[in-house]
Parts: sequence; C-alpha cells; structure tokens
Amino acid sequence: MYSCTQHVKAFSRIVLHLRRRMACATQNLFLYLWARPQPCVPLPVLSALWNQRKNRHFMQHFRYTTAVISGEENAATVESLYALSVDIKKIRRLKPWVLSKEVAYVKETAEILQEMGADRSAVAYILERCPEAILCRPTDISCQRDLWLSVCRNEKQLVELVKRFPESFFTVAHYENQTANIRFFQDLGLKNTIISRLLTGASNIFYNPVEKNKHMIDTLQSNFLSLGGSRENMKNWLLKLLSQNPFILLNSSAIVQENLEFLQKNHFTDSDVLSLLSKLKGFIFQLNPCTMQDSMLFSKNVFKCSDQELKDLIIKCPALLYYSVPVLEERLEGLLKAGISVDQIKETPAILELTTEIVQYRIKKLAALGYNVKSGTLEHLNGTKKDFEATYGKIQAKRERPLFNPVAPLRIED
Repeated sequence: MYSCTQHVKAFSRIVLHLRRRMACATQNLFLYLWARPQPCVPLPVLSALWNQRKNRHFMQHFRYTTAVISGEENAATVESLYALSVDIKKIRRLKPWVLSKEVAYVKETAEILQEMGADRSAVAYILERCPEAILCRPTDISCQRDLWLSVCRNEKQLVELVKRFPESFFTVAHYENQTANIRFFQDLGLKNTIISRLLTGASNIFYNPVEKNKHMIDTLQSNFLSLGGSRENMKNWLLKLLSQNPFILLNSSAIVQENLEFLQKNHFTDSDVLSLLSKLKGFIFQLNPCTMQDSMLFSKNVFKCSDQELKDLIIKCPALLYYSVPVLEERLEGLLKAGISVDQIKETPAILELTTEIVQYRIKKLAALGYNVKSGTLEHLNGTKKDFEATYGKIQAKRERPLFNPVAPLRIED
C-alpha cells in the first residue's frame, strides 16, 4: 500500500512529464509555422506586432502605420503645407483624414487668405486650427469672403474673425441659407456689427432655412403683443432679445408656447411673463415645465413662502426659475457656510445669480475693509463685476475718510 506522500510524489511526476511534452509540442509547432513560406511583411509591421502586448492602443497605431506605408497621405498636400510652415504633426494628430484626400486646394486657400490681408503666420495658424479649409473649393471660399465682408467693417476685421472662428467661416455648404438669413436680419433692423458677431458665435442659426427663422420671429412678435406689449416697443424688444440670445431661434414655436402656458397656469400675469422674458433674455424658452416646476418647489420649501411670495421672489430673481435644483442647492449651501442666513437671502434673492466662487471672493474683499455681511445687507455683493468694483470703491473711500478735516473752516458761535 502506498502512503499519501508516495501518491503525491507520483502525481507530481506525472504533471511534470505532461508539461514537458506540451512544451516540446508547442516549440515544434512554432518551428513548423515559422519554416512555412510567409508573405513579405514590412519591418515596421513586424515591429508593431512585437510591441502589441506593450501598447494598449496597438490597432490604432497599426492602422496609422500601414496608412503611411501604403502612401495614403497626399504628398503634394503635405509639401504645400510644409511650405506654408504649417505644423503637420498637429494635423496628423487631430484630423489626419484631411491629408489623405486626393483633391486639396492648399495654395489657392492660402492665396485667398493673403489677399484678405492675412500674413504668413496667420495663414499657418488658420490652417492648423481648421485643416479642412483646404478641401473647400476656391470659388466657394471667395463667395464666403464677399458675404462675410458685407457685414464687416473691413478686411482686417474679417481676418481677425476668421482667425478666431475658422470653422464657422469655412462652413461653406450653407452659403445660400447664410445669404438669405443675413438679408433677413438686415431687413429686420439688426446692425451689421451684431450680425457679424452672430455669424461666429451662433453660426447654426444661419444654416437654418430662412423660412424657419421667419416663423420663429413671427411667433415671438405675436406672443409679445398678446402679453400686452406695444407695437411701438416690439421692434426694440425683439432686436435686444436676438442680440442677447440668438439661440432662441433654434427652438421650436411649440416649446415657446408650452413654456408660456406653464407660467400662466402658475398665476403669473401677462405683465409678469413679459418681464421674465426680458430679464431672462429669452433663456426661458430653453427650459421645460418639469425643470421649472422642480425649481419653484425647491425655492418654496427653502424660503417657506406662499405662492404669491414665491411669485414675487421669482420676479425679483428669475434665477430661481432658470437654474436647476442642484445649482440652487450648491449656491445656497455656499451662502449658508459663509454665515449668511436664509432670511437675508430671501430679502436679496438676486445673490443666487452669482456663483459660489464669486460670492466668496467678494465677501473676502469687503471683509478686508471691515464690512461684515452677516449683519449687513447683501446688496453690496450683487451686480456685475463693474457694479461691485464701484460699490467696493465707495466703501473703501468712506473707510479712509478722516473724521476731522483740518482744512474745513470751524463754526464758532458768538
């Protein structure tokens, strides 16, 4: 009878024998496969295969390597870009597909930019940021230049706009819609300075068919009149709204109507709604009834107020309606940590329009002058940066003013 120890030793010998047999079989199989006739594999490909285990993104680099080896890059395009001092590595990293196109207009695009007044460094900068510009036909770029120049002061301003927003300028596929919309906005009364700003900052509204933008403008005008606005003020109200928030044109008329009906169902009068439209710069149309309802319930619970009090607070601070609950929670928490009470916030709700970082910065600046926001008014924290600096200057001057002015004449009673 074998002991347990002898059984274990015997089993170990069997396992060791099997491992040796498998190793030999694997080695023979590898030699057999290696000895077979193999297709010619370029050295870089073998190098990539060897480093497969080391490189997590092997397939991406392998595709790029084979692309370069097989000559997919357009050599003429690369040479032309090199001649203009364009950083080819940056293009290969961000948009390599541009270099593989058979047809490219590098020299022609550079010449048009230079005719506009762009120097050599500006041309290189533009093509690095928007390399797909070289795929646009020169005639399309020339037409786009003339169109944009019609709303710019001069070519110098146009070059600056192209440098800052090359993607908007070289989106030439919507030329007809852009032309029709520019004429429509000009007829509407928008100044060219505003239109040029919209072309770069809100270019999507120019890609719409002009009929869609006209329909949205008609919807805004009809709602303005139905809410009690006068025809005399309608044009100024509309132009101000578009200059402040042109993205309103990307909404549908159904969303506009839905949000207005929500406010009216919550007992906001027509004049209240019109006031909110002006204060919120049309951003109210980018909301939906669900988020507005949640924000209103949150504010009502925090301030423990009635429906009428809540409505008054929203009129004073539309941010209570516009911002989501998480944003309001964060800002409220920041104010409470700074020692500000809920009653103070309720008295000056516009403080919630400022971010927590801005509020903390302003509290520290005022505290350096000896002003305590815990016992004082929050009005000194409100307003734009310019407003706050003016308020800060007044408090600082008051603190530094001497109690006794030796130059002033003394009043002596007889």
